[in-house]
Amino acid sequence: MTTDPCNTDSLATYIPSSSKPWNMRRVNHLYRRLGFGVDMNGIHAALESTPEDLIDSFIDQAINMPPTPAPSWANMTYSDYIDNGLDFNVETQNNQQEWKLQTLNDLLNDGLRGRITLFWHNHFVTELESYYCSSYLYSYYHLLQTHCLGDFKEFVREMGLNEAMLIYLNGFENTSQEPNENYARELYELFTLCVDNGYTQTDIEETSRALTGYNHWDDFCDQIYFNSSTFDSANKTIFGQEGNWGYDDVITILFEQKNTLIAKFICAKIYKYFVSPEINEAIVDDLASTFGADFNIANLLRRLFKSEHFFADEAIGTIVKSPYDLTHNFLLTTNFTVNQEDIGAIFYYNMLAGQELFNPVDVAGWQGDQDWINSSTLGGRWLGLENFIWYTWNHYQEELRDFAIATSDYSNDPAFITKSIIDRFVPNELYTLSDYDVATDIFKAEIPQNYYDDGSWNLNWDTVPYQLVLLFLHLTKIPEFQLK
Repeated sequence: MTTDPCNTDSLATYIPSSSKPWNMRRVNHLYRRLGFGVDMNGIHAALESTPEDLIDSFIDQAINMPPTPAPSWANMTYSDYIDNGLDFNVETQNNQQEWKLQTLNDLLNDGLRGRITLFWHNHFVTELESYYCSSYLYSYYHLLQTHCLGDFKEFVREMGLNEAMLIYLNGFENTSQEPNENYARELYELFTLCVDNGYTQTDIEETSRALTGYNHWDDFCDQIYFNSSTFDSANKTIFGQEGNWGYDDVITILFEQKNTLIAKFICAKIYKYFVSPEINEAIVDDLASTFGADFNIANLLRRLFKSEHFFADEAIGTIVKSPYDLTHNFLLTTNFTVNQEDIGAIFYYNMLAGQELFNPVDVAGWQGDQDWINSSTLGGRWLGLENFIWYTWNHYQEELRDFAIATSDYSNDPAFITKSIIDRFVPNELYTLSDYDVATDIFKAEIPQNYYDDGSWNLNWDTVPYQLVLLFLHLTKIPEFQLK
């Protein structure tokens, strides 16, 4: 870990002041980090609230939001498909495509619940291609949704018994006769303690023995259940504790013996995701001291999001947008129409940009921040946004005009309009004033200057939607746009 010396603000509750006002910049910061973005109506509503009340509403809404309804195939086994005369492979592909589209919509519509579900998807990693079962995909996602703001200890307990995880990390192959250490290793290394932090190889070996027995199912895509015949019933020693430990004992011992290490690891990961890739250890230690008392995720987030530290100038614009940050922030900020039959393009382009839902790059997940941008993914980042810009031009041109009018309050000054639009999308202003000048010239297109000089040009002109296209195509490629 490294210490970030720039953001010295504390975890005291943020109270707006003349030096740190509650303004559009901080509202956008809040919505980009806790969700994926907000339109102008949402900004106006947020400014009428207090930051503290708004954050409570974010979290309360997420806690009270019912899980995404189960699809018709949520509990179907392999035999169910065959008995109904269905092709298992074809139906599985259709089901998984359906659920990926559902997840895209959940991320767009569910605010903090969508955001934090995606965070845990990249913490408790599974890869769909490894278990290839629709019912397991649904149960894994349902588990992420229903535990994302609850008790982290119970979250860990339930995740290790989820079929997607049992298959992905070989728990279903772990028996007394042939122990498999894979899940035990990742339980400590990736899910609770961090690499080489508070455990030994012997702890992994002994833990894997305690996790045996979850190997039995009646049919592929059916529930995997415990059977004592493959459980190692001999004594094991885990973190110095000896006994005939089983699955639940492992979780209990882990959280009793390694409480402080778990709390700090999770708080550091949440800090990096929501605040800054450069960790302020003093802030993380403070958060961990309270998180370790009850492991309540919602309480941890309330304290962090309400703090001066979260709203500090130094926290704004410090994280590189993921592909889903790019696409979803653009759609939520503009509120442009995207029909359901076309929304699947988001999945395709974000896959090109390096983020495929339910298939992270490996068990450690997407590393995020600067790793999102390289020679392989940059084209995908641009193509996805270009697709939706041209889609709006081809189908909903007037929405481009409406966005310019709402953002600039019907100005006829091209420089003001340009800056107003750019500042909706970038967390901090562009690096130099000349950068705004370049963008203004692009927005002005080939319209003779005299029409701007004499004030005859305005946002009612027929040329305006295409002018917005030109500006958006430029804006989405500049460095500042890549930050949140």
